[in-house]
Amino acid sequence: MYPQLLEPSILPTYKAAPRDPSSSSHSPRQLAAAAAAAMFGVVFPDHSFPLDATAFAQVAPNSWALDLSTLSLAAAPRSAVVFLLPVAAAALPPGKAVAVYFQPAANRPFAFLGALGPGRPSASLPLPEAGDEPEPPLGPAKLGVAVEDAAALPPPPDGQRAERVALRVGENLFNFMQSFCGADGGKLVVPTDILDRWFRKFQERAKKDPSYLKTFDF
Repeated sequence: MYPQLLEPSILPTYKAAPRDPSSSSHSPRQLAAAAAAAMFGVVFPDHSFPLDATAFAQVAPNSWALDLSTLSLAAAPRSAVVFLLPVAAAALPPGKAVAVYFQPAANRPFAFLGALGPGRPSASLPLPEAGDEPEPPLGPAKLGVAVEDAAALPPPPDGQRAERVALRVGENLFNFMQSFCGADGGKLVVPTDILDRWFRKFQERAKKDPSYLKTFDF
């Protein structure tokens, strides 16, 4: 499960005012539902109408999960637009953020997608696929939302992806250089046009096999 806070809920709640038993005021359960609905929501573009927080199950004081199998979607969504409603954004304490996670299958871990707050009250987030490794996916996908310390959150997925791609490209270049280099007192000596050679080979490979570039994004 994705990280959860154990402290009491810090998002806004509504309390029922004293009422006459004979009055037609809403029940505590209805008031709780109204409080949840006023916090956040999600829409799966091309797949769903906007859903408020009442579609989520509260799994901890500051954590909620949406089981996508309960939505009867025609196909697995590829993205989600998650948003805070004004009352929740205004009530979020300094240093806190609303983190969004996605679990593509029950036998897959939750992946961090991004975070919301007063400065970023909504975001369109791509949803990772389950894939078939190391075993076929089992169980429903879930979208998780949790209030957490902003400083403790991992880097945004785009930053992680860029770092992974850069490492793979650097590894490819290093392996290419090794096939041309010589040793001189513990130093690697390579031709002066090694970068041009590598880049030409890189371009030729990408033109012949369009899927080649995808191997650098894992």
